[in-house]
Amino acid sequence: MSENDNLQDADGKKEVESTEATPKVQTEIKTEVPSEIEKLEEETSSEEQVTEHTTEVVKDDLVDEIEASNAEDAEDESNAERHEVEEKDYHAMTMDELVAETSRLLERHKVQTISKHINEIKSEFNAKFSELLDEKKEEFIEEGGNEIDFYYTNDTKKQFNSLYKDYKQNINAYYKEREQNLKQNLENRLQIIEDIKGLLGVEENMGTTYKNFKELQDKWRTAGPIPRDKYNNAWNTYHHHVERFYDFLHLNNDLRDMDFKHNYDQKLKIIERAEELAEDENTNRSFRELQVLHKLWKEELGPVGKEHREEIWERFSKATKAIHDKRQAYFADMDKAHEKNLERKEEIIAQITAIAEKKSTSHSAWQNNIKEIETLRDAFFKAGKVPLKVNEGTWAKFKGAVRTFNRGKNSFYKDLKKDQFDNLKKKKDLIQIAEDNKDGEDFATITPLMKKIQDEWKKIGHVPRRDSDKIWKQFKKACNHYFDRMHQERKAKDQHLFDAFDKKVKLLDQLKTLELTEDPKADIKTLQDKIAEWKEIGYVPQNKRYIDGKFYKAIDDAFDKVKMDKSKVEMIKFESKLENLADPNDTRLLDNEYNFIKKRIDEIKSEINQLENNLQFFSNVKSDNPLVKDVHKNIAKHKTDLDTWKAKLTKVRGMYS
Repeated sequence: MSENDNLQDADGKKEVESTEATPKVQTEIKTEVPSEIEKLEEETSSEEQVTEHTTEVVKDDLVDEIEASNAEDAEDESNAERHEVEEKDYHAMTMDELVAETSRLLERHKVQTISKHINEIKSEFNAKFSELLDEKKEEFIEEGGNEIDFYYTNDTKKQFNSLYKDYKQNINAYYKEREQNLKQNLENRLQIIEDIKGLLGVEENMGTTYKNFKELQDKWRTAGPIPRDKYNNAWNTYHHHVERFYDFLHLNNDLRDMDFKHNYDQKLKIIERAEELAEDENTNRSFRELQVLHKLWKEELGPVGKEHREEIWERFSKATKAIHDKRQAYFADMDKAHEKNLERKEEIIAQITAIAEKKSTSHSAWQNNIKEIETLRDAFFKAGKVPLKVNEGTWAKFKGAVRTFNRGKNSFYKDLKKDQFDNLKKKKDLIQIAEDNKDGEDFATITPLMKKIQDEWKKIGHVPRRDSDKIWKQFKKACNHYFDRMHQERKAKDQHLFDAFDKKVKLLDQLKTLELTEDPKADIKTLQDKIAEWKEIGYVPQNKRYIDGKFYKAIDDAFDKVKMDKSKVEMIKFESKLENLADPNDTRLLDNEYNFIKKRIDEIKSEINQLENNLQFFSNVKSDNPLVKDVHKNIAKHKTDLDTWKAKLTKVRGMYS
């Protein structure tokens, strides 16, 4: 097995392809272009001198893989953006979530950077929709439909198809435009190579020749992407003729050595960075940057002196190998994780199979089974990826287990239909009883009967779906007719309570718009009169007594606005509250208030004790210290509150007598 084979992730895909599986462009290049490449290759191979780059290319499979990846990237200048597309677990997403993610990718990223993601989403969406389709088809056939007539789609499927159509149109337009650019860029690069070759025969000032050479190098660096299948040949040919320019032409040694030194220094920096990456724990990140370093080594930098070529390449290869080894260890760990995911998914499939084999005989039991299956389905989708070689088989086993369960469920509910028709007859009998008694006048006798048949209705169980709404409306209409009549009758007897409620509503509205004066005594008198008026009105219906709470809340708010010492206002409010609690026949409300006040007094005393204890820590601090003053102020406030609560307790005790 070659290193190239080893550099695969847990799904069997090369890491370098994980950024995007870019479709290979079938570039129709003019016939003279490939023939020129072949001619240049023949020239290169015929040279007796072994160049730095031709030596590097054959070093090992790992470098081959990196260069193959860089050749692929050379077709697309936006490749760097691919690494910015966030990887997500599409397997764990619902169909709606997959649609939302597809829309997000199309909106936020260039279409050429998301092909891998879109294709994974499409695969997951189709698998999930296929499962749903199987369920709907079984239901259709179980209900008597003919398989040949079955058709099903939904809005989610339509939305996904629309988004995927947009993606295909955009990606095809992108590749069509890119194909033309790749052809033109290749022709430009071949011409640059020819121009460099031409420099060898030019008889002119060496400085002028060198300047022309550097200009051609600059043009080469900015010539743009070319087809991936021409990439390595073009670059190797280019480097060959660059080295011929240096090695075979009698070039001024100072100029040549200056370039060699620059390239040597830059390549040393690349090596040092590669050695740093070899220590990086993030293997994916380090390998991606390593690809960039190899690209810089090959595309941005020229040759170095012959005495350094083998040495620096060996050092660079060593760092590259170290990164490769760590990456292989990472993939081994990932394989282990995928194996654990496989174990978890097999456990889930076994649980689904066990539930499918249960002999459940009741609707409630089947409903519980359905909930368990849904939980297990969610767990299956969230369990993570499994090894690629067993992915399809695992998915098939999962679908088979779920399908077996669904068949058992459908069979049970098919048998249940007979019981549903029996239930329908029972419910129709209850409808008849309700309609026979809906106009009865003997409320004491009929009311228990109507409540009884309502309870029986709930216990009977399901009826055929097509009849469910219809008979429920009939039954509900008859029952409502009776109970509306009964309530009207009771309302007529308790009209005085409803009249009292109406009066209290008006009084509450008046209180909300009441404007107080600057005279506190007059304002308190006004509020006390309102309280007295409220009590005078009397009781309201049981289900309307919430209005008392609203009134006393409004009274409290009004008292808070009175311009008077707050402790006095608090006592006046409390006295008004006590009057409302007073009931000679029932002291429970008064007892609750008494216990609450006692508890509050104990709490305040405890807080005062705590604060006074805290003062002991400030024995050596001056009394005008802000912190000490704040504690004294807090103690004084608590003592004032304590006096108020003690006064309240005295008032409550007085109410008992």
